[in-house]
Amino acid sequence: MMPKIRQYLITGLLVLVPLAITAWVLKTIIGFMDNSLLLLPEAWHPHTLFKRDIPGLGAILTVAIVLVTGMVATNFFGKQLITLWENLLNRVPFVKTIYSSVKQVSDTLFSDSGNAFRKAVLVNFPHQNSWTIAFLTGTPSGNVASHLHGDFVSVFVPTTPNPTSGYFLMLPKADVIELEMSVDEALKYIISMGVVSPTTKTTKP
Repeated sequence: MMPKIRQYLITGLLVLVPLAITAWVLKTIIGFMDNSLLLLPEAWHPHTLFKRDIPGLGAILTVAIVLVTGMVATNFFGKQLITLWENLLNRVPFVKTIYSSVKQVSDTLFSDSGNAFRKAVLVNFPHQNSWTIAFLTGTPSGNVASHLHGDFVSVFVPTTPNPTSGYFLMLPKADVIELEMSVDEALKYIISMGVVSPTTKTTKP
């Protein structure tokens, strides 16, 4: 009887734990997006109009703001307005540094022509006798590149199980092995600490 109970408990955990974690992540994201309601006047807030909060309404507002911003930014008037706004920000000390850095990163990540985070690679880290999965982010440039002799690439090594933090490395291209797996598969492999194996095979050096 006890082995059966143990099997039922394990099976129940295998079903409920992924659902609970997924629900928690979605709740966190929606809760964060709901903060966009703070942009509205107090009289327009759900708890004022309907005497109660409506979860997810802010997420809808956030999507609408992003969509409208994208529509405005694609026409001539919108482009001129954005250029004026960026010129204004570039005149403000400290703000200029933060904004320009974040904009360069976002333009690289979300650009269709960019290669950042679009290739999973295998690198030696943290020493020569160990390996980990990283993501190709580009190539060194400027003064940094002038001090590197040979063909180098830039990679991001994410931490486990939280891949939003990690290490930025510049390595010889010859020491980086490109993997035949998608970025999604690589992220699953990293987040699961190697438990969830990728479905595709890597190319051996």
